[in-house]
Amino acid sequence: MTKIQNYINGKFSPPIKDRWLDNYCPANGEVYGQIPNSTQADIDNAVKAAKTAFASWSQTTLDERSRILIKISELIEVNLDRFAEAESKDNGKPISLAKTVDIPRAASNFRFFGNAITQFASESHESVGQNAINYTLRQPIGVVGCISPWNLPLYLFTWKIAPALAAGNCVIAKPSEVTPMTAYLLGEILNEAGLPKGVLNIVHGTGTSTGKAMVEHPDIKAISFTGGTKTGAEIAKIAAPMFKKLSLELGGKNPNIIFADCNYTEMLETTVRSSFANQGQICLCGSRIFVEASIYEKFKTDFINKVKVLKVGHPSNSDTNIGALVSKEHLEKVLDYINISKSENGNILCGGEKVTVTDYENGYYLEPTVIEITTNNCRINQEEVFGPVVTIMPFKSDDEALQMANSVKYGLSATLWTNDLSRTMRMTNQFEVGIVWVNTWMLRDLRTPFGGIKASGMGREGGFEALRFFTEAKNVCIKY
Repeated sequence: MTKIQNYINGKFSPPIKDRWLDNYCPANGEVYGQIPNSTQADIDNAVKAAKTAFASWSQTTLDERSRILIKISELIEVNLDRFAEAESKDNGKPISLAKTVDIPRAASNFRFFGNAITQFASESHESVGQNAINYTLRQPIGVVGCISPWNLPLYLFTWKIAPALAAGNCVIAKPSEVTPMTAYLLGEILNEAGLPKGVLNIVHGTGTSTGKAMVEHPDIKAISFTGGTKTGAEIAKIAAPMFKKLSLELGGKNPNIIFADCNYTEMLETTVRSSFANQGQICLCGSRIFVEASIYEKFKTDFINKVKVLKVGHPSNSDTNIGALVSKEHLEKVLDYINISKSENGNILCGGEKVTVTDYENGYYLEPTVIEITTNNCRINQEEVFGPVVTIMPFKSDDEALQMANSVKYGLSATLWTNDLSRTMRMTNQFEVGIVWVNTWMLRDLRTPFGGIKASGMGREGGFEALRFFTEAKNVCIKY
């Protein structure tokens, strides 16, 4: 049994009120550890440490901050196998995915922002004829809060922490209570990397206990949150009247629009990946697949054939394509949506059932599921399922595809498959989303802004956008 502790002021400590949560392994459904369910008292301790550290950390040279962040990235890479094994065990994802995507990206986040802060520049404006010059200072906010989700645990945890630290802030960070292990392991390497005590504090617990205490704390000046839309709305209700800076990366219900003139082979391979990567538990997965009518029947046959050969299995097996869903509760939620779809005349083309894996019969496994629908207005197409479930339906025109793509409350991303340049330019301009991929998916450049519109959130992460969020602009005007 692994007993995780909070990392506050450079050392590990148990929760003050001695409250603990069980940590489950999705692959076998068994409890394999405990984590703190921290309270306001733990957050108070973390904030006290962070406020003390801020006085010196905010004055640290950019080169020194850069060196420490890059050292953290190197230590993550040195410990790749250990982090990947922990991520797979905690989350249920195939270990191959954790080794090739999640942990390397976490290391890249620290390296990228370690370098980016040395290139982050402000502006100056000469007022000609008025003998004056204006220049802008970008100053760290102070103590900030970062709350990350369970689907990409270390990947998204570091995506927030790295720019906050690079900008000179001190951080109170809460990983998901469902997947806490790699955040705990990160704490183990921070001292070795030379990060001063109190600069990053990792506090574990539920959203209603630990997360709420963070959002309500008057000395935490900004909140960066990734998670469900409903939770984001609750955070905004608390934080907005306190005038905290807010960055909310929330849900998605992303369209994948396929035209007949696409590169069919590449589209088919990528669509399987964009549908079921990480068991479909990625906010960017293309869960609504719209296919031009002239190739719809061919696509349906070919797509289902490829989906049926995906192997559902234990995350540690090298040939596993689909691992376990993150929790029993989440598995039941996804199954509920499949049943709802059936009641709305959805046609289950493949999948839809739980899977029993030999020797791991109590694990949270589900077949990759493809549902044929006749209307975009059904619940399975309007609400976020966040599992290995996609819908398919045909369309006849560009306008029809665009109308269906935009007819949801979410606006995170869209994928478009076409070789028609005029169509590409027109549709990418009209998609109501924050991110569009054309003839690809999840091809990420860390310099670009990331985020959505409508119920998919507010603000942008990534590149200089993240550094702007974690700093305050101050204009200085000097007359000479």
